[in-house]
Amino acid sequence: MPKEFGRNKRVADMMQRDLAEIIQHEQSDTGVELVTISYVDVSPDLKNAKIYFTSMDVTQSSEEITKKLNSFAGHFRHLLSKIMTTRVVPKLKFFYDESIERGTHLNALIDSLVKVDKG
Repeated sequence: MPKEFGRNKRVADMMQRDLAEIIQHEQSDTGVELVTISYVDVSPDLKNAKIYFTSMDVTQSSEEITKKLNSFAGHFRHLLSKIMTTRVVPKLKFFYDESIERGTHLNALIDSLVKVDKG
């Protein structure tokens, strides 16, 4: 019977909380502001982590922010190693989370269909 809340999920939750604080604290050094960590996916062997984020920063594109965050991934990993109690800290790879934009777009489509149907 599989565990419903495995170790990689617990590590992912811890990393999400700690990374959010680290990125907020390091925002002046990284040049990235208004970033929210939306989801962390840690591999079962705890060697790799995919970090999904959103950003409210309108001055930079999502590609620029992703590139900056990935360039600081080693630094963030080092800071995480000082906080986390695990033996190994996963390698970090940042990805822009498009789910919020996709949801907003779908809501706009549904609203436009409702307006056409009423009109």
